[in-house]
Amino acid sequence: MMAIQKHRGPDDEGLFLEDNVGLGFVRLSIIDLSEAGHQPMFSRDERYVVVFNGEIFNYIELRDELKRLGHRFDTNTDTEVLLGAYQQWGETCLNRFNGMWAFVIYDRWEKKIFASRDRYGIKPFYYYKNDRFFAFASEIPPLLSLLPGKPTPDNQSIFDYLVFNRTDQTQCTFFNEIKKLQHGHAVKLDLDTENGFSNSAIEKWYDLKARVAESRGFAGPEEFRELFSSAVGLRLRSDVPVGVCLSGGLDSSSIVSVLLDDFQKKDLHTFSAVYRKGQYGDETEFIHEYRPLLENMYFTTPDAQSLEKDLDTFVQAHAEPIPATGPYAQFKVMKLAKDHVVVTLDGQGADEELAGYHYFFGNFFKDLLVTGRWGALSRELFFYLSRHRSLYGLKTFIYFLLPKKIRASLRTSEKGYITPDFVHAHQDKNTIAGDLYEAASLNEALLNHFEYKLEHLLKWEDRNSMWFSLEARVPFLDYRLVERILATQNNWIIRNGDTKYILREAMKNILPARIQARRDKTGFDTPQDEWFRTRQWQEIINDILLSNRFRQRNIIDADMAVKKYEQHLEGKMNISKEIWKWVHLELWFRRFID
Repeated sequence: MMAIQKHRGPDDEGLFLEDNVGLGFVRLSIIDLSEAGHQPMFSRDERYVVVFNGEIFNYIELRDELKRLGHRFDTNTDTEVLLGAYQQWGETCLNRFNGMWAFVIYDRWEKKIFASRDRYGIKPFYYYKNDRFFAFASEIPPLLSLLPGKPTPDNQSIFDYLVFNRTDQTQCTFFNEIKKLQHGHAVKLDLDTENGFSNSAIEKWYDLKARVAESRGFAGPEEFRELFSSAVGLRLRSDVPVGVCLSGGLDSSSIVSVLLDDFQKKDLHTFSAVYRKGQYGDETEFIHEYRPLLENMYFTTPDAQSLEKDLDTFVQAHAEPIPATGPYAQFKVMKLAKDHVVVTLDGQGADEELAGYHYFFGNFFKDLLVTGRWGALSRELFFYLSRHRSLYGLKTFIYFLLPKKIRASLRTSEKGYITPDFVHAHQDKNTIAGDLYEAASLNEALLNHFEYKLEHLLKWEDRNSMWFSLEARVPFLDYRLVERILATQNNWIIRNGDTKYILREAMKNILPARIQARRDKTGFDTPQDEWFRTRQWQEIINDILLSNRFRQRNIIDADMAVKKYEQHLEGKMNISKEIWKWVHLELWFRRFID
């Protein structure tokens, strides 16, 4: 198992075996690079042993507090602080951590296991459980090596992926046998040397909705700016070089500008994906706003040829299908970064807490309608139409007003290529149409995105970065920031046709004006529609669509898929997202299921 995910920790490895417990660890050294950071790590009295993936960013403050309470420390690691905090405060120590983590602590005296995952699911925790053992890992492939036979596909996950472009909204994975510990949850196991384990329990330790209800929202951009700077500063704590994945959008640019303005990081390294001028996904003109300010800017240009070359590796690295090629651009950015830094910062999470996706206008308009703010609704509709010159926000507004069952059937029917049998078996079991699109207010919609949507983005970032032995950090997901933003009045989130209003105002004096005024949403995206019209991709796609294996899965109507692809080639439509989903799903089947 350790060998299969050695890319996550090339610097060191360790193994603990005692009675019926085995803990393995491969280490990526970030804080205290010495041998003192070796894991599995023992407490001073050797009662507890821990394996821990991630970072506790406020470990310095916690260490000082624990010292005042009588604890002694032999290392400069956050791992030892985590152990000390658990000894001092027990399971409630989790509420004191500002960080990202998945860890397992074994109590050698009481013969008990306690495992935890961070609030929002930044770090992964997968497990496989049968009558004989409970096994866990940071990725799925090590667990597949334990199965008695071939894994089987989770068809509900496949349905949600095809229809809603969503994954990871429940504890399920694409494999029936493998589950994931949900974000903000913990596992407890009582161990018995004769009977394996008993009394296993999964509990939710962090309730975002309750925390938001108790939080004070931001009164204005000054408060936001101060706390955002603190969140960025904490994530600079590292004994290895730190860089930024710079897309040219508002979020990653805000991180770069704060690093330059508040922390004087003139030697900062940035990493970006760019394309030809005018090509979809190219943000070179915005990225180059930093040319006068930064010396160490690095660029990569993913294209149809590189995706073809990397295809098998990319499928292997992620181990589950992805509904777009945007994460491939991030994959190439991480590959670029690995030669220069070990830690990256990026803007993940800002869209979910600050309504960055265009469809949030629909939630906002519904919020204003339901609460009877007719004047505000008419004003915001005017600003939206005049500034964006799009009907998309109005379409989502109407969509969110529809009953749940109609929302689900509309999304299914618009695909048109999923076989009727597959639709019939899984449409009514879908939870996304309710969990993600049921919100009565904008703030509730944002909260639902943290619970049911954000995690798949964090998973893709984790796989992309750790495949190249990099640690990705996300300042926008500092829990202090999240809880207060989600408690903030919605006119600080969307105002006058602009999303992320409070961030724009907070960054007004330090962000390049062209970026501060941006209203489009791109991120690490790709010109995949062009790629899938090239000759080499026509061969790849047709080989898949015309194969017996693809047809016999009875998930996608192969004839309909071929017809839609021909229309794509003729330029009559752009269904590149659907094409990619077909390709990745089939290649996943062949590699991991067949």
